[in-house]
Amino acid sequence: MTQIYDSETAELLGYGIAGDAYDGASRFSKELASYSPMIRSADADILPAKRIADARTRDTVRNDAYVASGATLRKDNIVGSYYMLNAKPVTTVLFGKEDDKWEDEFQEEVEEKFGLWAESFENWPDASRINTLTGLVRMAVDHHTVQGEVLAAAEWLRDQPRMFSTAIQMIDVDRLSTPPEFSGDTQVRGGVRRNQYGAPQVYYVRMAHPSDWMSPDSYKWKPVDIRKPWGRLQMLHIYEQLRPDQSRGMSAMVAALSEMKMTKNFRKMVLQNAVLNATYAATIESELPTEAIFAQLGGESMTPEKIQEALSGYMGGHYQTLDSYMAGAKNLHIDGVKIPHLPPGTKFKLQGAGQGGPLGSEFEQSLLRHIAAALGVSYEQLSRDYTQTNYSSARAAMNETYKAMLSIKRMVADRFATTVYTLWLEEALNKGEITSVRRSMPSFYEKQFKEAYTASDWVGASRGQIDELKETQAAILRINNGLSDLETENARLGADWRKRMRQMKREMEWKEFYNILQRPGT
Repeated sequence: MTQIYDSETAELLGYGIAGDAYDGASRFSKELASYSPMIRSADADILPAKRIADARTRDTVRNDAYVASGATLRKDNIVGSYYMLNAKPVTTVLFGKEDDKWEDEFQEEVEEKFGLWAESFENWPDASRINTLTGLVRMAVDHHTVQGEVLAAAEWLRDQPRMFSTAIQMIDVDRLSTPPEFSGDTQVRGGVRRNQYGAPQVYYVRMAHPSDWMSPDSYKWKPVDIRKPWGRLQMLHIYEQLRPDQSRGMSAMVAALSEMKMTKNFRKMVLQNAVLNATYAATIESELPTEAIFAQLGGESMTPEKIQEALSGYMGGHYQTLDSYMAGAKNLHIDGVKIPHLPPGTKFKLQGAGQGGPLGSEFEQSLLRHIAAALGVSYEQLSRDYTQTNYSSARAAMNETYKAMLSIKRMVADRFATTVYTLWLEEALNKGEITSVRRSMPSFYEKQFKEAYTASDWVGASRGQIDELKETQAAILRINNGLSDLETENARLGADWRKRMRQMKREMEWKEFYNILQRPGT
């Protein structure tokens, strides 16, 4: 008969007496005997700690230049200065076959019209009229970096002169919380009501930030359904789910908060030490007690100010006398710097200004590597230290950063931007603004047609080039050998291949018209 034991049964039966099969689970090792973390659900781990963890990460980003720089690096490496739509409609789903001509027509129309709306300096995508789409995406990436999640609401605004009513309202995640009346409801956790499968149904958003205690709205909650009855999204909540039944996200920075705090304190102590050493240009060392020295200087019961005055007068007179006595003694100079004669039993010691500690030492580098690992960027980029970096190591560091940023781009930036694009395209189609989509075509709301219409890639920050010649030659080789294409290579540089080809065509026409830059032999 087969017997199955769980961990508690095995412990009761005394299996622990014979030792553990895994060293990491040993109950008897000196290193791990007292290491017994609690076994809890994902929400039991995250929800009680989230408020203080978010506060600490925000404080660290505000006050630590390295961490703030790392958060900015994420935005610059993922989003850049312009987050550009590259529409990719799936005609095999829409029509049952490929239709390259219609794809090109749809892409050009949609990209132009969406780009005008999304990147207008009137800031139409932002309900608060502060950010363009690129600004909103950068904010979403920043929220994910600092707080581990992004929260936004899809609004429908009718104020004129809006051409489209779709707008996005960014929401501080601190406002997402469980109302007191639902504190005992097991389906509401972290301000999110979920069904029996764990799918979010309703979000409870405070009308004001919890710290705005003087506002009566801070004690009111607004329930918002995740979708409208016909499926239009109302709440966008993005976070990386690391465990099943996890309702909220946690920043990756939390794992390195101790190192971040230590690094800041280390730099502060080194700076204070350097400033302190720079305060004293020289010191006098004597074998006599301090009281005896002061007494000899005529200050048995003197205040610190009078002691300082007496010391200055005594040493000033001493050096003046030596200077007048030995003014012509060339053997008491080294390169024009005088060597003073001190009183018997006294040593004169110069203090190097700025001498204070191993600034830039291996200890600080180790701490910075922890911060870089938590932020997903390379040490060289975070520290701006390229003194020990060659071309190969720089490329390797950039590639590792690129892989980390690519996953965050897909999970956060692309998802956020595609959601905004989907909401906009739904409204544009219903208003008849997209002329390439005719009435006889499949409905946006049937089957998987919404996904087929809104399929897209996003062109964000350029990867950059360290050696432009080598990397351009590599790009040409990839294209010529069928390993890449113009679209992909232009996207690496943050450009739209169609616009670039059209611009090249215009330039060639002008060159031919003015007969400049003729080819050899013409």
